Order: sequence, then C-alpha cells, then structure tokens
Amino acid sequence: MYKKAVSALALLNLLFLFGFLCLRGVEENKLASRPAYELKADESILADSKSSSMGIVSAAASGQRVVDFDVLKKELAYDLEDQDLEILLRIVEAEAGGEDEEGKLLVANVVLNRVNSVKFPDTVSEVVFQRENGVTQFSPVANGKIWKVQISEETREAVGRALEGEDISQGALYFAARKYADSDKMKWFDENLTFLFQYGGHEFFR
Repeated sequence: MYKKAVSALALLNLLFLFGFLCLRGVEENKLASRPAYELKADESILADSKSSSMGIVSAAASGQRVVDFDVLKKELAYDLEDQDLEILLRIVEAEAGGEDEEGKLLVANVVLNRVNSVKFPDTVSEVVFQRENGVTQFSPVANGKIWKVQISEETREAVGRALEGEDISQGALYFAARKYADSDKMKWFDENLTFLFQYGGHEFFR
C-alpha cells in the first residue's frame, strides 16, 4: 500500500513538471514572436517623391525603441521638364567632360543663369540651341558632340547640385576655353564682357 502511494505521488510530480515545462515553452514562443522593435512610419514619408528620408531612432514613453522617419525635403530651385534636364546633362558633359565636378557645376550654372536672364531664352533647350545670326552659342551643338556623349555620374551630381540652387559662378553668363576658341570670338569676349575668373580650362565672363 505504501509503495503504491509513493508511485502515485511520483507520477503526479512528473505530470506537474511536464505541464509546467509545456506552459513555459508556450510563453517563450509568445515572447519570441514579438518584434524586437516597434516600427512607426511617419505619414510624411508618403509626401513628395523628390524628398529624401532619414530614419531616426527615438525612445517611446513605454520604453520601447521606436523607429520614426523624419523627412528632410530638398527643395529644387529649378524643376525642369525631362527634355530640358536631358539637354542640360548633355551640354555639361559635352562642354566640361574633362573638368572636375566643380568645373561641371560651373557650366551648369552658366546655362541656368542664362535661363534666368532677360537677355536669353526662358528654357534650357532654347538657351542651348539658341542661334544668333545663324551661329550657335555652344560649340558641341554646332559639331554634334552634344548627341554623342556618355553622361557620367559626376556630371549628374554636378547638375543635381545646380538644380538645388548651388551657384559658384558669380553670375557668369559666358565661358570659353581660350586654348581652343576662335581668336575673333575671344577678342569679342575680352572687349565686350567682364572677365570674372578662370577655373580649369574655362574662363568665365559676365
């Protein structure tokens, strides 16, 4: 009788231990299924597709880490049509493909300065393809180089900076590579324009 009671007690202990371990396993699975971080997306990330966003980690009142998104909008100073953007990229590459990024930025600045000037047409395409007395304003247009260039990533970066409003040109409306330019053209530049500075292979005038 005593042995039966001991056996029954041992069996009950085993059943209790088994049940405890099962319940503990269920709780651990529940905990494991919870996300380590609670993610919250700011509605502002659905705003202007031209904006860029940066994730910022902050602490919520509950003590959980919350990933929030702060949208830093980069306002473009120039919102170009696709065709004008393509032409701007091509003329910068054609005119300043051998220059560094600052040299490319300067050429983009000159084109955009002309767009803003009452002395020149109102769009990039009109500025680049403008003719006076049958003469083009940019030599890559005259010789067709504008259509043959491969636009580099550095050119895209430079043009992007110009479109965001970065201007290091001191208001230049003209540039020329004296080494390659026609002497009569350079004489006209020297006599009729104000020399501003030289950068790389180009001289800039207003």
